[in-house]
Amino acid sequence: MENYTYNSFTLQLEGLNVSKDAFYPVFLLLFFSYLFILIVNIGIALLVCFDKNLHQPMYLLFCNLPLSDLLGNSILIPRILVDMLRPPPERLISYYECVVQAFITHTIGTTAHTVLMIMAFDRYVAICNPLHYSALMTNKMVIKLTVFAWGVAFVLVGILLGLTIRLSRCRTMIMNPFCDNVSLFKLSCESVFINNLYGLTFTVVLFIASIGSMVLTYTKITVVCLTNKSKSLNRKALQTCSTHLVVYMIMAFNGFSIITLHRFPQLSYYRKICSIMFLIIPGSLNPIIYGVQSKEIQKYFSKIFCRKVSP
Repeated sequence: MENYTYNSFTLQLEGLNVSKDAFYPVFLLLFFSYLFILIVNIGIALLVCFDKNLHQPMYLLFCNLPLSDLLGNSILIPRILVDMLRPPPERLISYYECVVQAFITHTIGTTAHTVLMIMAFDRYVAICNPLHYSALMTNKMVIKLTVFAWGVAFVLVGILLGLTIRLSRCRTMIMNPFCDNVSLFKLSCESVFINNLYGLTFTVVLFIASIGSMVLTYTKITVVCLTNKSKSLNRKALQTCSTHLVVYMIMAFNGFSIITLHRFPQLSYYRKICSIMFLIIPGSLNPIIYGVQSKEIQKYFSKIFCRKVSP
């Protein structure tokens, strides 16, 4: 018989349960992954801020991804590491902290989609309408697009969590390493039909919009590259667009995996791993992918390296 505790403000996290043999490898992997994410993302963000050669719309828009990765990982990974050191009964979290975790988790995921959609538009204008690019993609426009990307995420996720907060709670166990919307509304014994309906609509619209924008913009870019025989244009398109597509595919694959695994309770362990990988993989790979592909960033590090090795 399940114990019911109504509207408790103290919740228990199931956490990440690993065997004794795997505990230290998993703990150290998460710890060093978090340190790596901090170093590379802060480094990329500072580099874009202080290097005037990188004050271009593409890099300024990209800075939103390191910022969201830093926010998400800093809120969640340290908490997961601390909970791993605690016995299961002591993995407690307040209801308000849980709501904040869920809000940040969904906000950074939604922002990643909106930012990548805007970056696709930026690449489309740069390659298909280069003469109008400087007039259209001004600093003011970049600021407006950034505010729009975060604003849309805040509104959509705010409604998502608002529908969950209105529910009364009869359970206290969060069946996840951290709090998210699904874990929160599963605490309720009321009907969650509206939550499921809005959550499904939100997810479908977001993915259709992001995938649609990618297909549309990159189809037009491909047509321009095929009709224009300029090698420099094709090289530039291949370099910037392949980077953008790889980043998007990594994020989309992780997102699809979590959504799919939520439908199979018997695969909860794999869902937990995918949830953590959703934080770690993009946060680790995005700066590396852009750093390797960007000539401007390569030139910057080449200058630093040359200064260090020169007598």
